[in-house]
Amino acid sequence: MNPLTFVGLGFLVGFLVGLTGVGGGALMTPSLIFLGVEPLTAVGTDLLYATVTRVFGIFFHRRKGKIRYDIVLRLLVGSIPAIISGGMILREIDRNALNDHLTLLLGTILIVSAVLSLLRGEFHVPVRPRWVYVYLLGFIVGLTVQFTSVGAGVIVSFTLMNVARLDPKDVVGVTIVYGLALSAFSFLNYAGIGGVDYGLAGTLILGTVPGVYLGTHVNRIADRGRLKTAINVIILLIGLFTLLGV
Repeated sequence: MNPLTFVGLGFLVGFLVGLTGVGGGALMTPSLIFLGVEPLTAVGTDLLYATVTRVFGIFFHRRKGKIRYDIVLRLLVGSIPAIISGGMILREIDRNALNDHLTLLLGTILIVSAVLSLLRGEFHVPVRPRWVYVYLLGFIVGLTVQFTSVGAGVIVSFTLMNVARLDPKDVVGVTIVYGLALSAFSFLNYAGIGGVDYGLAGTLILGTVPGVYLGTHVNRIADRGRLKTAINVIILLIGLFTLLGV
């Protein structure tokens, strides 16, 4: 595949993330699989890609507001057992079988993530907020991201706003920092089994940097609400097509 194709993909996904703040992992992993990248390698490469790009996200967000590190820490504590168990599973399951299961799981998570994002802020779950739920959320999301590289931002933000009743302004910082730590740790598991294409990740990042830069400038004049809805509908359709193709 021509490297310019992946530079263009990185630019497109980066532009959409900079424009709307959603869709990074949910668009990148299935796109890589569609372009012929092995599912296992697609997930591992996307985790490295996401780790690097989130570093920039934290840099820009820290200049605008505070970050609730107490919540981030609890999410990470809940995620540690998921990361460890996920790493053990990755090393034990046959690579071909794992690729088949990853594709099925990816399609399911894409659909769930898109639906949650479309419903975000529309209702409040009638559950009394408790810290134990944050640890449980960390475990569930940690396991999900470990195998699909998708879901950290959408699932965490939806739950924190609709269950924990957290201020949406605080949710952004939590999801960025937690997402960075989670993708970094999860990436190490894939690196350990040779499931990362470093050259491909570098090519994607090369396109992402100008894409994010342009997207953040365009979002000042664009209707971000409608764009987010459109992207989540696209993610939902990608998830459906992914499941139909399994």
